[in-house]
Amino acid sequence: MKQLRWPAFSFTFLVLIALMWQLCAQYELINPLWFPSPLDTLRRLQSLVLSGEMIVSVAETLRRMITGFLIACVAGVLAGGAIASSDLLRKLLEPTVEFLRPLPASALVPVVILVLGYSERMIIVVVILGSIWPILLASIHGFRSLDPRLLEVAAVLQMAPLARAIKMQLPNALPHIFSGVRVSISIALIVTVAAEMLSSQPGVGYLMLMGARSFQSTEVFSGILVLGVIGLVTNALLTRLEIFFVSWPIDSQAAN
Repeated sequence: MKQLRWPAFSFTFLVLIALMWQLCAQYELINPLWFPSPLDTLRRLQSLVLSGEMIVSVAETLRRMITGFLIACVAGVLAGGAIASSDLLRKLLEPTVEFLRPLPASALVPVVILVLGYSERMIIVVVILGSIWPILLASIHGFRSLDPRLLEVAAVLQMAPLARAIKMQLPNALPHIFSGVRVSISIALIVTVAAEMLSSQPGVGYLMLMGARSFQSTEVFSGILVLGVIGLVTNALLTRLEIFFVSWPIDSQAAN
């Protein structure tokens, strides 16, 4: 019963939010042109799903998001491990990383558009640039936080740098990496939708943009509901993967 208590509270809170939403729309506290009721939104979402328009849009958005996200994961972990394991690379690349890290992905969009135009590749590149930083920084920190005593063991055993990275540093970095990955997946979804709106490529972002331009607020809110479900499902999947691959917590003392 205790395990079901908090899920029940969460579900009740969600129902209360939906009820407040319905009451605000029903009594027109906000102009119904801009604020449809949840029932109208669900009806419109049902029609979009039955017509296949929403399914196609979700498939396009997921394909771009997952492609860019997976590339960012691989590149971030490899680059983070290399920077953390090499004093030369750390000295060469850390200033560049610190310079680029604070830049929002939206600031890089005009540059990517100039190079690639309003294309499919532009969206994927923007997703990579936007979502790689949490993974990269978490990987650097995770690889560098290995207990010095284990480094001494690796030196005594004359382990090659690659073997040390795979057998010692990578397992130590996994909890940090998964923390960065869970942040990055949300950024990847946000950037994908924003890039679809800018490039007018088919997807949930473009569907919402067309709904806003035609004053179809139910389409906009339908897109918001779908994006929320995508975020919820992807976060749950990553949590399951983290439990499967990482059975140990981050050692705060070693990390410090």
